[in-house]
Amino acid sequence: MATVKGDVHDIGKNIVGVVLGCNGYDIVDMGVMVSCEKILDTAIKEKVDIIGLSGLITPSLDEMVYVAREMQRLGFKIPLMIGGATTSKAHTAVKVEPQYHNDGVVYVTDASRAVVASLLLSPEMKPIFLAERKAEYAEVRERYANRQPKAPKLSYEKSIAEKFSHDWNNYTPPKPKKLGVEVLKDYPLEEVRKYIDWTPFFITWSLAGKFPAILKDKVVGVEATRLFADAQAMLDKLIGENLLAANGVIGFCHAQINDDDVEVYTDDSRQTVLTTLHHLRQQSDKVSGKPNYSLADFIAPKSSTAQDYIGAFAVTTGLGAEDVVKAYRDAGDDYNAIMEQSLADRLAEAFAEHLHERVRKEYWGYQPNEQLDNDALIKEKYVGIRPAPGYPACPEHTEKGTLFALLDAEKNANITLTEHYAMWPAAAVSGFYYSLPQSTYFNVGKIDKDQVQSYAQRKGWDMLKAEKWLSPNLGYEPS
Repeated sequence: MATVKGDVHDIGKNIVGVVLGCNGYDIVDMGVMVSCEKILDTAIKEKVDIIGLSGLITPSLDEMVYVAREMQRLGFKIPLMIGGATTSKAHTAVKVEPQYHNDGVVYVTDASRAVVASLLLSPEMKPIFLAERKAEYAEVRERYANRQPKAPKLSYEKSIAEKFSHDWNNYTPPKPKKLGVEVLKDYPLEEVRKYIDWTPFFITWSLAGKFPAILKDKVVGVEATRLFADAQAMLDKLIGENLLAANGVIGFCHAQINDDDVEVYTDDSRQTVLTTLHHLRQQSDKVSGKPNYSLADFIAPKSSTAQDYIGAFAVTTGLGAEDVVKAYRDAGDDYNAIMEQSLADRLAEAFAEHLHERVRKEYWGYQPNEQLDNDALIKEKYVGIRPAPGYPACPEHTEKGTLFALLDAEKNANITLTEHYAMWPAAAVSGFYYSLPQSTYFNVGKIDKDQVQSYAQRKGWDMLKAEKWLSPNLGYEPS
């Protein structure tokens, strides 16, 4: 089992490993950022019965296709299991399974479904199980080939004409209290802890329900309560013994938009462009009459009288996490190893939430009197947004490279990017700050070739590279 090259997320994979290990399987856990060559060489050396691939970020999908193709080329004859947050039955059926014919390819929805391994190793059940999967995936491919778009696509030009509009000439964007970069080293985790959203923590452990109601749930309440108590004890240990460190960096700059690009300037004269952020626009004919959003819509255009600003951030609570996880694993304590990873992730999200609150009230200061409880913060009842590259409003991962260069995040926060733009340590969050009260989150969704061509030109890419990085959002099949 391995998290594929360029990806650093492995909590789900580790839970699968524990489930299988508890059922008598011998797991060769190769960790994260594992190349195809290493995965397949190890599979041959260890004479494994199944290969399992995991990934979270969208570039991992292409890497899984490559591994399947190489398994076919090299003559492997063992099943391939596919899992991870960005994977799906459709992707497995359309992209992965057609590359590997020598044995079965099976999509695994979550850790609790890891028992499919027993079916793949049963001489009696395997042929039946794989025949069912092959028929199921063939049906998925047929539906995919015959699918109709959910909404008629507009031309990119028409989508721009139907953008979100704002009366910028009668609006004065708030100026940050301090422009430039602010470094936050060894941030107090005791303060960050207060901002944890616990509901996703329980989801990680396959316990469904909202916190705190889940603690009294008739079905999972007892287990959830025990897990929550263990989490509190672990947090006490991690923070009390300084086993984790939190670093962050934030920055605020002069900015204006030029079409769907945000130009970031070196100073108040706005004459010298420091860097450019490239954004994508929704491209649907909306019956609702709502605009076709781009994140560029929430920054004042160069043609207006308004002088606007943009913020950026990168935070991690994973410094030291690798050593803690290794110590638990070396001691044979998989439960606490996974507990540490899941809490480090929750702390990173909490740090992002806490820091955004400080940005609104102090660093940018456009909501100095804000008074919101933790529930209101989780429900995003505040003014402004913090979209992140790789997520629906800003789905293209390479923008993280621009963001990191802007903040010098590797030096200032000790966070690095992999070749596929995953952040390391894995317990890290990065994104942008927008202050406009009307700014909102949205899903770019499928886009057409005319916008891809425009994006490629603005980024200085050829179409092949643009289609690779925009593949999850393509509303057409590349030629």
